[in-house]
Amino acid sequence: MVGETVSVEQVNPTQIDLQVDDRGDRLDRWLSEQLPDISRSRLQKLIEEGNVELNGSVCSSKKIKVHKGDRLHLTIPTPQPLDLQPEAIPLDILYEDEHLIIINKAANLVVHPAPGHETGTLVHALLYHCQNLAGIGGVQRPGIVHRLDKDTTGAIVVAKTDFAHQHLQAQIKAKTARREYWGIVYGSPNNTEATINLPVGRHRVDRKKMAVVPVEKGGREAITHWQVLERLGNYSLLEFILGTGRTHQIRVHCSHSGHPLVGDPLYSSGRSLGLNLTGQALHARKLSLQHPVSGKLIEAIAPLPTEFTKLLNVLRQRSSV
Repeated sequence: MVGETVSVEQVNPTQIDLQVDDRGDRLDRWLSEQLPDISRSRLQKLIEEGNVELNGSVCSSKKIKVHKGDRLHLTIPTPQPLDLQPEAIPLDILYEDEHLIIINKAANLVVHPAPGHETGTLVHALLYHCQNLAGIGGVQRPGIVHRLDKDTTGAIVVAKTDFAHQHLQAQIKAKTARREYWGIVYGSPNNTEATINLPVGRHRVDRKKMAVVPVEKGGREAITHWQVLERLGNYSLLEFILGTGRTHQIRVHCSHSGHPLVGDPLYSSGRSLGLNLTGQALHARKLSLQHPVSGKLIEAIAPLPTEFTKLLNVLRQRSSV
């Protein structure tokens, strides 16, 4: 048919036949264009696992180029059952529909299972709250689009479908999703606003930490925009906007600039305010994104946790004396 680029026949829920009716492209890119409901990363995994055949032969590389007339056969395995038990952990829900859910994550809550945190994670709570997350975005991290550190509180979005997962991750990558954080740091920066553009990578000695690392030595581009919201004597309340989303990015950039986050157990050199803080004073206050189906703008604002508010009030009282 004129204008058609692909012939698709869904033989059954796990088998898909395709025929290339255009000039083709690299295998994973072409499949991603024809099957927008399946994420590109998932398609690449299907290729790696031998679930894609080209003209009757198993494809072993995502870089193979397909040409007009080629026929492809995909086998999509039934999502692997999660070896995780749902847990009735309370969730503070900021927004939810059949496509996604936005949570106000509490402190001391790990996002996904990891060594030392096999139970009691946000994923376990989501499996209890949502019935159909298995297989979305990976077996151990169903629906997770982005992360927050264990003791960082605030807004985090989770996809309920593969399409929503792919769409939301693309927004994060393209920087069209806006992530705004509030944090309390030591000291008072000279400027009222600035941008930190320093690559971040794994610390060469302490593997639990990240650090500013040159790109040629494994660091990855990391951009943090910040501005002072309030000066509190020897402390400051800052707003951060992420230009990228590296592990511990805000925490590393603050520490490197000489203004580490209050209560940060890794990057604040053991400084103490005399308050029993759960962890770093960092809160993902606002998350703005485009709904993957309706296209409407969603703005979720996570109220400041009690501990953060208490710290602010103490610092305001001290600075006013």
